[in-house]
Amino acid sequence: MTVLALLGIGLLTGVTTVLFGFGGGFVAVPVVVWADASLGADAMRVATATSALVMVVNAGFATAVTPRRVLAALRGSGPLLLLLAAGAGAGALATRHAPPGLVRWAFVAYVALTVVDLLLRPGFLRPRAPATTRDAPRPLPAVVGAPVGAVAAFLGVGGSVMTVPAMRRAGHTMHVATALANPLTLAIALPAAVVFLGGAEGPATAHTHVHLVGLVDLRAAAALLLGALPVIAVLRRRPPRVPDRTYAWAYIALLGGVAVAMVLSA
Repeated sequence: MTVLALLGIGLLTGVTTVLFGFGGGFVAVPVVVWADASLGADAMRVATATSALVMVVNAGFATAVTPRRVLAALRGSGPLLLLLAAGAGAGALATRHAPPGLVRWAFVAYVALTVVDLLLRPGFLRPRAPATTRDAPRPLPAVVGAPVGAVAAFLGVGGSVMTVPAMRRAGHTMHVATALANPLTLAIALPAAVVFLGGAEGPATAHTHVHLVGLVDLRAAAALLLGALPVIAVLRRRPPRVPDRTYAWAYIALLGGVAVAMVLSA
């Protein structure tokens, strides 16, 4: 039953990877916490680590099938990607040693605050419209890379929860902002996954049905990816046409739903 549930959530992570640039990150965290509840408080750390591996594959695949003309908006973003990766490595190391309860409630608090910010601060639901070519969407400044990478890897939320609102306020449509979130998420998830996979130690409460490598539950990751990858392949070829404002509201609703799910799983 657990494997079937993970496959079902994998389908959802495939949808959210394409539509929202999540890479499966924070959508996967609540279900892995549930699937590995036998680990007790350590389930949150395992969920964060497992979501990082899922994001590497999902975001990498989604990036590979994204049109080059869309990815061209990230041209010259090398320093940003390097700082995202450096911050992610530090955030993942912090997660390995942080109290599990701290990670869980920081996750809930961050997602809840993000929802409030998107609803109240101008620029997300109604982005600015470029008046001239000189007012074209601005690139993300490289200086935000390290803190974004660190927080995203520490909480397991993936980069999109931070980068999509920022790119939206910079003037991108939701379609472009969510597509660009995947390569940025990949830059965060790859070093984080390496850190989480490294080291032989796992939770002391690990049960035999939880197949851990480092802090990553390989069984859960495999089931999530098995459900997600076919969906990404189909939706990238035939992306749904969603009105921009509806798209933005759906993004906020999904964030709120995940925050509620984490509170209920506590």
